[in-house]
Amino acid sequence: MPDMKRREFIALLGGGGLLLAAKVKRARGQQAAKLPTIGYLGASTSSFDSHRVGAFVQRLRELGWIEGRTVTIEYRWSEGRTEHYPEIAAEFVRLKVDVIVTTGGGVPAAKQATSAIPIVFPVAGDPVGGGFVATLARPGGNITGLSLQQTDVASKRVELLRDAVPGLRRMAILVNVGNANAVLELGEIQAAARALGLKAAVSEVRRAEDIVPAFEALKGHSDALYVVAEPLVFPNRARVHTLAMATRLPAIYNSREYVEMGGLMSYGPNFPDLFRRAADMVRAGFGNLHRAISGASA
Repeated sequence: MPDMKRREFIALLGGGGLLLAAKVKRARGQQAAKLPTIGYLGASTSSFDSHRVGAFVQRLRELGWIEGRTVTIEYRWSEGRTEHYPEIAAEFVRLKVDVIVTTGGGVPAAKQATSAIPIVFPVAGDPVGGGFVATLARPGGNITGLSLQQTDVASKRVELLRDAVPGLRRMAILVNVGNANAVLELGEIQAAARALGLKAAVSEVRRAEDIVPAFEALKGHSDALYVVAEPLVFPNRARVHTLAMATRLPAIYNSREYVEMGGLMSYGPNFPDLFRRAADMVRAGFGNLHRAISGASA
């Protein structure tokens, strides 16, 4: 073969190789794009929710769904601000995720954003009372998950607090009144307090900046504290505990994370376990999400 033709042949091979490489790269990109995608709308921050998210991801791995290999997870964090929920939910719809995972506070925004993409909540205080689902047995629609039934155990927390604090007569309730589930729980707490002959003073917060003034208002007016834990309070649990100690208020919470930081006591479910159970729902959900909601007992 003459040198000129040999060079043309080699150049042709090289060009073909580049073209083939480009096709392979594009094919790999298309395969990656086809991975099932979970949109994870976190109520807090990645650092504060790490144990719960870790339990969720680990369970997916046990089920054969490995992040980055067989499933893609798009994480977004509201940082305790409910006003971020709608924009994140809308983003997930634009991304065409296959499933949206979010806690109870994010469900209304996700429900408003889509009636087609399945929505799974690892935890929700009262999904029926909150209007997420029709009934626990038959949720209907595109939403399912795990019900905490916080309103059902609120009275038990009040009883435990009364038993733990001798002579308890005045109880304060720290609550984010901007959270619908927290407001539902507040009603149950007040009813339980009345039944036990306790005076209950409500200390309202809507932003993290409200927590310190709320505690200042409690000084000398209460003997104990019931903390209604939700996405605003949870990332600020260290501050809440420190302020409760400073005001000499024994407090009860809904999860052990507060006690691990020094809180007096908690009564509630194992949250990491609920996130593991939600992973089973998500895994099954790619085939069929219409299942009965599992009640999570304390």
